[in-house]
Amino acid sequence: MNHKIIFMPHGNIQYSQLNPAKRAWVIKNSYEKIFDLVEQNSYKIAFEASGETLACMHRECPEVLQKLKKLVKNGLIEPVGSPFTHLMVSNIDPEICLITLKDGINAWEKYTDVRPVTGWNPECSWTSYIPEVYKAAGFKNLIMDGDSFFLSFPEIREATGLKYDVRGHSNKNQLFKIEEYIKDKASFLQYATNPSKAENGLFIVFRSDMMSNIMLWYLMGATEENRAEPVTIDEIKKMLAAWKQRIDQSGTFIMPYAEDAEYIGTSAYFYVKQFGQARFFEPEPESVNRFKNMLDTSVAAGYELSTPSAVIKTAKKIIKNDFIMNIENGVAWHGGTAKAWANTKYSRIMDPVCKSMFDGMKAIAGFLKKDLLKMDSSMQNALRKVISAYVSDSRWPPDPTSPGRFNVTESIEDMLAANEMIKKSMQDNNIQEKRALYSPELMKSQINNIKDELLGLKYFGE
Repeated sequence: MNHKIIFMPHGNIQYSQLNPAKRAWVIKNSYEKIFDLVEQNSYKIAFEASGETLACMHRECPEVLQKLKKLVKNGLIEPVGSPFTHLMVSNIDPEICLITLKDGINAWEKYTDVRPVTGWNPECSWTSYIPEVYKAAGFKNLIMDGDSFFLSFPEIREATGLKYDVRGHSNKNQLFKIEEYIKDKASFLQYATNPSKAENGLFIVFRSDMMSNIMLWYLMGATEENRAEPVTIDEIKKMLAAWKQRIDQSGTFIMPYAEDAEYIGTSAYFYVKQFGQARFFEPEPESVNRFKNMLDTSVAAGYELSTPSAVIKTAKKIIKNDFIMNIENGVAWHGGTAKAWANTKYSRIMDPVCKSMFDGMKAIAGFLKKDLLKMDSSMQNALRKVISAYVSDSRWPPDPTSPGRFNVTESIEDMLAANEMIKKSMQDNNIQEKRALYSPELMKSQINNIKDELLGLKYFGE
């Protein structure tokens, strides 16, 4: 039997606490290391990147982007698209989601000449309109979070004792309880080992922390509080062997690694998330070797390295999945919630201003009887700046940690720039006196008001 396995690092260069001055360093020490491994060993993987990540590679490390472009062209990397701006899709107006998803696809085509057909939903946030906006954007496939899907079954929720709370960061280290319950239940396992198909025709592949979390701890060479030694490659082998038997029972593949690319080559956000330490994006060169070990170990265990599109194309069974509409509105991956992002003080301060600006742009377009997306370049640039201001990483994490001061500053600068562009658009359309539609002067004072409030805060690590 052919056992397929998917590894998908995903890149977000706007990562919380990743100082803009260090973004090129991450591209070189993380993304490029991944591309070199693929090139040197003819591995086949998927790689997701936001449009902003691709644009940053183009600006700061064009030679790295060329490596990615070559690997995509040669079929060793399947490109996976996402919003141009890394934002929480379930927390944002679906109109904005659709715009930035299309921009994300266009960015892949611009920088690699390929339009991705597989989509990634940042943080796997969930609400009912997500399948529709991804299909409307042009995606055929969507990678989703298996853990929140499994926890939508009352039987599994009751057996594991896991529950959601918007005040919680995540249940990441507790999600093994799902595996313990479903490990001998093919009726549940089948969703992790076969593609699904949503009612609207979108194909679905599930990723899960049941497998990904142990791989992350192995990559970091770190210890959990309840163990004396780091995760070993033998534990990875044992996990892969167990899931190989489960594939025999229920399907054709697994997707054990759909995690941040930045954990390969750097420590990324690991020590903040797991230990509450102000340690961000430290060099972690051994994690590159450990990632290679996981790929080689998978092949040695009898797996074929594959991609989301390939497992869908060759699947023996595709499950009609109406249960995705039972996943709770507002959840996210790692056993956490998208609503936790919406409930940080940064979101509560910035989101209403972003929404007010977007509503103002729509009011202007309506008054002029024009399609907002077909208005002048000033309005188009303003729209993209407002979307950029919605970036999730200026809103996360919650107290006692925080985003970087620079993450928040970038969103504020986007708002100020957008406001000036809206002002210019109003002037160019000779409606600058129609301030009932939108008042650039008043909005500028509003943005400066939240700027003073936000930049007056103390930030984690300062």
